[in-house]
Amino acid sequence: MFIIEWLEIPVSWILRIFHQLLSPIFGAEAGITWVLSIVGLVVVIRILLIPLFVKQIKAQRNMQVLQPKMKEIQAKYAGDRERQSQEMMKLYKETGTNPLSSCLPIILQAPIFFALFRTLQYGIAQQQPVGALTQELVDQAHDATIFGVPLYATFLRADETPSPLNTRILTVLLIVLMSLTTFTTQRQLLLKNTSSDNPMARQMKLMSYLFPFIFAISGVGFPVGVLVYWLTTNLWTMGQQFWVIRNNPMPGTPAFDAFEARKAAKAAAKASKSGGAAAAGAVAAAAAVDVAAEEAKQASPARTQPKKQPRSKRSGGKGNTGKKK
Repeated sequence: MFIIEWLEIPVSWILRIFHQLLSPIFGAEAGITWVLSIVGLVVVIRILLIPLFVKQIKAQRNMQVLQPKMKEIQAKYAGDRERQSQEMMKLYKETGTNPLSSCLPIILQAPIFFALFRTLQYGIAQQQPVGALTQELVDQAHDATIFGVPLYATFLRADETPSPLNTRILTVLLIVLMSLTTFTTQRQLLLKNTSSDNPMARQMKLMSYLFPFIFAISGVGFPVGVLVYWLTTNLWTMGQQFWVIRNNPMPGTPAFDAFEARKAAKAAAKASKSGGAAAAGAVAAAAAVDVAAEEAKQASPARTQPKKQPRSKRSGGKGNTGKKK
């Protein structure tokens, strides 16, 4: 709990900074100001987690490379689970691979998630100053609503809000969207960026159904502000994962085959374009030579042949010359 209480300070500061930036635009007491402040919190947190996301990608690639060796170990020690685990740990150590690296972004977000939960549930809902949020800010956040629903409202405590029906509709909608985006993200990773022979495929398939179910069940107790946070971070994850799958897919996966096909098509189009340009250049050069030859022909004077005289005239001329002499 100490870590979560300590994290309330930076979480509340980020909310306060974004609230100050957005207040002149939407108003200090507007619900949209606080919702966008939570979105800003997500953006800051996810930017800070980018280095861990890079490590996650590297860990996934290393696990992909190690699959043949992992299968050998599983086949060799099929009846000895303890020896299997020892050899797996030895393999991870030798290759510098950490199988938990792929879970780091989610694990490290959990304390921030609960810090925001406490800020909303025990600070704003009970109108108690928390972290950097003063009494004035807490009162503003408490009175702020989105579609008539306060940010601290939950599905389970909808009757305690000014509009219970609006609260139930909004929370159910956010819970459904949160669960759907979680499922879509996991499914996208499983279908496009996981090889068919991946030993973790079955576990990943199970998780793609398990996580959305967990979020759907637990979401009924989350405040609206927390649901907004989790939905926003899911959308960020979807976009980030889409970019990675398209531009840096795992080898041996359908996404990698599609990536190679796009590269080949792009190279062929480039070669065709350059080949067409070369052919056009050759035709233009030949045409230029023809034009130059024609111009040179027209510019040169025409050669006149001497007029051919009859033989009698040529000999007659010679005879007259002789008589005069």
